[in-house]
Amino acid sequence: MLIKRLTDIILSLGALLTLSPVLAIICALIKTDSPGPIIFKQKRVGKDGHFFEIYKFRTMRLGTPNVSTEEMLKLPSPITPIGNILRKTSLDELPQLFNVLMGQMSLVGPRPALYNQNSLTELRQKEGVLKFLPGITGWAQINGRDELADEVKVEFDKWYCDNWSNKLDWQIIFSTFSAVLNKRGAY
Repeated sequence: MLIKRLTDIILSLGALLTLSPVLAIICALIKTDSPGPIIFKQKRVGKDGHFFEIYKFRTMRLGTPNVSTEEMLKLPSPITPIGNILRKTSLDELPQLFNVLMGQMSLVGPRPALYNQNSLTELRQKEGVLKFLPGITGWAQINGRDELADEVKVEFDKWYCDNWSNKLDWQIIFSTFSAVLNKRGAY
Protein backbone atom coordinates (compact mmCIF):
# COMPACT_ATOMS: atom_id res chain seq x y z
CA MET A 1 0.00 0.00 0.00
CA LEU A 2 2.97 2.33 0.47
CA ILE A 3 3.74 2.04 -3.25
CA LYS A 4 0.08 2.81 -4.04
CA ARG A 5 0.19 5.96 -1.88
CA LEU A 6 3.50 7.12 -3.36
CA THR A 7 2.13 6.55 -6.87
CA ASP A 8 -0.98 8.57 -5.95
CA ILE A 9 1.10 11.48 -4.68
CA ILE A 10 3.57 11.55 -7.58
CA LEU A 11 0.96 11.17 -10.33
CA SER A 12 -1.61 13.58 -8.85
CA LEU A 13 1.01 16.25 -8.15
CA GLY A 14 2.52 15.78 -11.61
CA ALA A 15 -0.90 15.98 -13.25
CA LEU A 16 -1.85 19.13 -11.33
CA LEU A 17 1.39 20.85 -12.31
CA THR A 18 1.23 19.74 -15.95
CA LEU A 19 -2.45 20.57 -16.32
CA SER A 20 -2.34 23.88 -14.44
CA PRO A 21 -2.87 25.96 -17.63
CA VAL A 22 -5.88 23.79 -18.53
CA LEU A 23 -7.23 24.08 -14.98
CA ALA A 24 -6.92 27.88 -15.15
CA ILE A 25 -8.82 27.99 -18.45
CA ILE A 26 -11.57 25.75 -17.05
CA CYS A 27 -11.88 28.00 -13.98
CA ALA A 28 -12.28 31.09 -16.21
CA LEU A 29 -14.87 29.35 -18.41
CA ILE A 30 -16.94 28.24 -15.41
CA LYS A 31 -16.88 31.77 -13.96
CA THR A 32 -18.09 33.30 -17.25
CA ASP A 33 -20.68 30.57 -17.89
CA SER A 34 -22.85 30.95 -14.78
CA PRO A 35 -22.80 32.56 -11.34
CA GLY A 36 -21.50 30.59 -8.41
CA PRO A 37 -18.33 28.98 -7.15
CA ILE A 38 -15.87 27.25 -9.48
CA ILE A 39 -15.46 24.21 -7.25
CA PHE A 40 -18.38 22.06 -6.19
CA LYS A 41 -18.00 20.23 -2.88
CA GLN A 42 -20.12 17.23 -2.04
CA LYS A 43 -20.24 14.90 0.95
CA ARG A 44 -19.17 11.38 0.01
CA VAL A 45 -18.49 8.10 1.79
CA GLY A 46 -14.78 7.43 2.16
CA LYS A 47 -12.56 4.78 3.66
CA ASP A 48 -14.11 2.90 6.59
CA GLY A 49 -17.41 4.73 5.98
CA HIS A 50 -16.07 8.13 7.08
CA PHE A 51 -17.44 11.14 5.22
CA PHE A 52 -15.28 13.59 3.29
CA GLU A 53 -15.88 16.42 0.83
CA ILE A 54 -15.12 15.52 -2.77
CA TYR A 55 -14.06 18.32 -5.12
CA LYS A 56 -15.29 18.73 -8.67
CA PHE A 57 -15.56 21.57 -11.11
CA ARG A 58 -19.09 22.94 -10.86
CA THR A 59 -21.10 21.78 -13.86
CA MET A 60 -24.62 22.61 -12.65
CA ARG A 61 -26.54 25.71 -11.80
CA LEU A 62 -26.83 26.83 -8.18
CA GLY A 63 -29.68 25.24 -6.23
CA THR A 64 -29.49 21.85 -7.97
CA PRO A 65 -30.57 19.04 -5.60
CA ASN A 66 -27.88 16.73 -4.21
CA VAL A 67 -28.97 13.41 -5.77
CA SER A 68 -27.40 10.52 -7.66
CA THR A 69 -26.98 10.51 -11.44
CA GLU A 70 -29.94 8.14 -11.77
CA GLU A 71 -32.20 10.55 -9.86
CA MET A 72 -30.84 13.56 -11.73
CA LEU A 73 -31.94 12.04 -15.05
CA LYS A 74 -35.56 12.36 -13.89
CA LEU A 75 -35.27 16.17 -13.49
CA PRO A 76 -34.99 19.00 -16.03
CA SER A 77 -31.30 19.38 -16.86
CA PRO A 78 -29.54 21.82 -14.52
CA ILE A 79 -26.23 21.40 -16.38
CA THR A 80 -24.56 24.56 -17.65
CA PRO A 81 -23.23 24.75 -21.24
CA ILE A 82 -19.58 24.54 -20.08
CA GLY A 83 -20.63 21.93 -17.52
CA ASN A 84 -21.96 19.76 -20.30
CA ILE A 85 -18.54 19.71 -21.98
CA LEU A 86 -16.73 19.12 -18.68
CA ARG A 87 -18.98 16.17 -17.82
CA LYS A 88 -18.74 14.56 -21.27
CA THR A 89 -14.94 14.72 -21.13
CA SER A 90 -14.75 13.93 -17.36
CA LEU A 91 -12.68 17.10 -16.89
CA ASP A 92 -15.02 17.99 -14.02
CA GLU A 93 -13.26 15.26 -12.03
CA LEU A 94 -9.79 16.89 -12.14
CA PRO A 95 -10.11 18.71 -8.77
CA GLN A 96 -10.27 15.27 -7.15
CA LEU A 97 -6.52 15.18 -7.63
CA PHE A 98 -6.46 17.45 -4.54
CA ASN A 99 -8.51 14.81 -2.66
CA VAL A 100 -5.85 12.29 -3.68
CA LEU A 101 -3.02 14.53 -2.44
CA MET A 102 -4.81 14.95 0.91
CA GLY A 103 -5.12 11.16 1.28
CA GLN A 104 -8.93 11.15 1.12
CA MET A 105 -8.95 9.32 -2.20
CA SER A 106 -6.69 7.25 -4.41
CA LEU A 107 -6.33 7.45 -8.17
CA VAL A 108 -7.85 3.96 -8.38
CA GLY A 109 -10.46 2.46 -6.07
CA PRO A 110 -14.22 2.12 -5.73
CA ARG A 111 -15.98 5.38 -6.71
CA PRO A 112 -17.16 7.11 -3.52
CA ALA A 113 -20.90 6.93 -2.93
CA LEU A 114 -22.95 9.99 -2.10
CA TYR A 115 -23.65 10.40 1.60
CA ASN A 116 -27.32 9.54 0.96
CA GLN A 117 -26.78 6.39 -1.13
CA ASN A 118 -27.46 4.22 1.90
CA SER A 119 -28.15 0.92 0.13
CA LEU A 120 -24.92 1.16 -1.90
CA THR A 121 -22.95 2.05 1.23
CA GLU A 122 -24.50 -0.84 3.20
CA LEU A 123 -23.67 -3.31 0.42
CA ARG A 124 -20.08 -2.05 0.29
CA GLN A 125 -19.76 -2.23 4.08
CA LYS A 126 -21.06 -5.81 4.08
CA GLU A 127 -18.59 -6.87 1.35
CA GLY A 128 -15.58 -5.14 2.94
CA VAL A 129 -15.18 -2.64 0.08
CA LEU A 130 -14.97 0.36 2.42
CA LYS A 131 -11.58 -0.83 3.69
CA PHE A 132 -10.09 0.77 0.54
CA LEU A 133 -9.77 4.45 -0.23
CA PRO A 134 -12.29 5.50 -2.86
CA GLY A 135 -10.85 6.30 -6.27
CA ILE A 136 -11.19 8.79 -9.09
CA THR A 137 -11.54 5.75 -11.33
CA GLY A 138 -12.03 2.08 -10.60
CA TRP A 139 -12.86 -1.37 -11.86
CA ALA A 140 -16.60 -0.63 -11.95
CA GLN A 141 -15.91 2.67 -13.74
CA ILE A 142 -14.27 0.95 -16.69
CA ASN A 143 -16.83 -1.86 -16.72
CA GLY A 144 -20.07 0.06 -16.96
CA ARG A 145 -19.92 3.21 -14.81
CA ASP A 146 -23.38 4.79 -14.34
CA GLU A 147 -25.27 2.03 -16.12
CA LEU A 148 -24.48 -0.59 -13.44
CA ALA A 149 -26.95 -1.57 -10.73
CA ASP A 150 -25.65 -1.12 -7.17
CA GLU A 151 -25.26 -4.88 -6.66
CA VAL A 152 -23.13 -5.17 -9.79
CA LYS A 153 -21.01 -2.14 -8.82
CA VAL A 154 -20.33 -3.77 -5.46
CA GLU A 155 -19.39 -7.06 -7.15
CA PHE A 156 -16.86 -5.19 -9.29
CA ASP A 157 -15.64 -3.20 -6.26
CA LYS A 158 -15.20 -6.37 -4.21
CA TRP A 159 -13.35 -8.08 -7.04
CA TYR A 160 -10.98 -5.10 -7.24
CA CYS A 161 -10.35 -5.12 -3.47
CA ASP A 162 -9.75 -8.87 -3.44
CA ASN A 163 -7.41 -8.76 -6.46
CA TRP A 164 -5.67 -5.41 -5.96
CA SER A 165 -2.16 -5.01 -7.29
CA ASN A 166 -0.09 -2.15 -8.66
CA LYS A 167 -0.31 -3.79 -12.08
CA LEU A 168 -4.12 -3.86 -11.88
CA ASP A 169 -4.15 -0.16 -10.92
CA TRP A 170 -2.10 0.70 -14.00
CA GLN A 171 -4.41 -1.39 -16.21
CA ILE A 172 -7.40 0.49 -14.82
CA ILE A 173 -5.72 3.89 -15.30
CA PHE A 174 -4.95 3.14 -18.96
CA SER A 175 -8.41 1.65 -19.54
CA THR A 176 -9.99 4.76 -18.03
CA PHE A 177 -8.65 6.92 -20.86
CA SER A 178 -10.32 4.62 -23.39
CA ALA A 179 -13.60 4.55 -21.43
CA VAL A 180 -13.66 8.36 -21.17
CA LEU A 181 -12.85 8.88 -24.85
CA ASN A 182 -15.57 6.43 -25.86
CA LYS A 183 -17.99 7.82 -23.22
CA ARG A 184 -18.65 4.20 -22.25
CA GLY A 185 -21.27 3.87 -19.50
CA ALA A 186 -21.52 7.61 -18.82
CA TYR A 187 -24.82 9.45 -18.48
